Amino acid sequence: MVFARPLCPFSHPARRGWARHASLIALLLALPTWSATAQTGLRPSITTTAPPAAPPTPEQLKQREQELEAARAAQKAAAEAQERLKADIAALGEDRGKLNQQLIDVAAQVRSVEIRVGEAETRRRGLDGREQDLRTSLEARRTEIIEVLAALQRAGRRTPPALLVRPEDALQSLRTAMLLGSVIPEMRGRAEKLSTDLGELVAIRKTIASERDKLATDRDRLRTDQTRLAALVEERQRKQSSAEKDMEAESARAAMLAQQIDSLQSLITTMELDLKSAAKAASTASLQGVPVNAKPDANALRNPTRKAPAIAFASTKGMLTYPVNGNKIREFGASDGAGGSDKGISLAARPGAQVTTPCDGWVVYAGPFRSYGQLLILNAGGGYHVLIAGMERISVNIGQFVQTGEPVATMGITSQVASILATNASQPVLYVEFRKDGTPIDPGPWWAANEGEKVRG
Repeated sequence: MVFARPLCPFSHPARRGWARHASLIALLLALPTWSATAQTGLRPSITTTAPPAAPPTPEQLKQREQELEAARAAQKAAAEAQERLKADIAALGEDRGKLNQQLIDVAAQVRSVEIRVGEAETRRRGLDGREQDLRTSLEARRTEIIEVLAALQRAGRRTPPALLVRPEDALQSLRTAMLLGSVIPEMRGRAEKLSTDLGELVAIRKTIASERDKLATDRDRLRTDQTRLAALVEERQRKQSSAEKDMEAESARAAMLAQQIDSLQSLITTMELDLKSAAKAASTASLQGVPVNAKPDANALRNPTRKAPAIAFASTKGMLTYPVNGNKIREFGASDGAGGSDKGISLAARPGAQVTTPCDGWVVYAGPFRSYGQLLILNAGGGYHVLIAGMERISVNIGQFVQTGEPVATMGITSQVASILATNASQPVLYVEFRKDGTPIDPGPWWAANEGEKVRG
C-alpha cells in the first residue's frame, strides 16, 4: 500500500476561489438580454393576443385609488406653488431693483442647473456606451462562459483521492493532476477575466441608476426654476408695457422697417434714427456712456437699480460670459462656406436653453430679421453694439435697458439661424456678434477665460 497526498488542485482553500468565480459567471448567464427600453427603466413591449379583460381585483382598485390620490396631491401642490409665486411677485411691488435682482438670480440658477443636466447626460452616455460594450463582449463569449462554468462545476464536485491507495491508482491520480496542471492556469485566467467584466458591469448598472436619479432631480429643479423665471419675466414686461403706452405700435413699425432693410448695419442705423424708442435708447447710450476705466469695478454690476451701464463696454474685456450655455462651433473669422468669413461666433446650445445678456445695454431691435431668425441688438454705449440671433422667443422690448445676466430670450428645439451660420441645423445655434462703430470686431478678448472671472450681475 502507498500513502499519497491529495492531488486534486481544487481541494481545500482553492475551491472557495473557484466557487466564487463560478457563482459570478452563473449570475452573468442568468442576466436577461436588455433591450433599449430596459436601459431606460421600462419593460420591453411584447406583442401578444390580449386575453379578455378581467374585472379588477380589490388590490388593483386600491392601487388605482392611491394613484388618483397621488395625482390630486401633486395638482394641489402645483396650485399652492403657483399661489406662492404670485404672492412673491406681488411682494416685489413697484420695486424695479428687487425685480431685476430676482430675474438675474433665477436666470443664473437656471443656467447653473442646465450645466449640471448637460454634464449628467454626458456621463450617462459614457456609462451607457461602456455597459453596451461589456454586454456585447460577454454575449460574444457566452460559449466560453458556459465551458468555463461547466469545468469549474465539475472540478468543484471532484473528490480528492484517498490517502491510502494502490500504486496504480496513485500513478493514475498523478497523471490526472499533471494534465489538469497544464490546463488550470489558462482556465483560471479566463474565469478571472469573466468575473472582472461581470463585476464592472454590475458596478456600472448601479452608477447608471444613481446618475438617473440625480438627473431626474435636476430636471425637476430646472422646470421649477423655469416656471418662476417665466412669471418674473412676464411681470417685468407688464411693467415695461405700462410705462411705454405706444410699445405695440413701435414694435409693429420696427417689424415693417426690418422687412425693407437688407443689412445688419442698415437695420441698426434705421432703428436708431427712425424708431422713437430705439432712437431714445441710442441717445441715452451716448449721453450716459461710462468712461473707459483701466481697472473696472465688478461690484458696480451688483446694483440692480441702475439704468445705465455700470462699466464701459470697452473696459469689460476678459469679464463677459456667453449669452447661453453651449459649445463654440464657429469662430470669428472662420469661413462661412460662401466665400466669406464669419463676423461673429456660433454656440451650439441645449433645446429650450435660457439666453441672458452678456453686458448692460439698451435694446434697439428685437424681432425677426432675414436669415438670422429672432434677432436682438443691444447698444452697449461707446459706439459698441452686441447682436444676438437664433433664439425662438425674445422677452424684451425695443427701448428697454437690460442688465448683465438678465434673461432676454429662449432657444428653440432646432436651429433658427440660416444654415450658412449653423454647423448643425438639428440643434439650436446662437449667433453672437460685436460691432464697434458699425464694423464687426473679434469678441474673443471680451470673454472670460474661466468661470470664476465671469460677471453675471
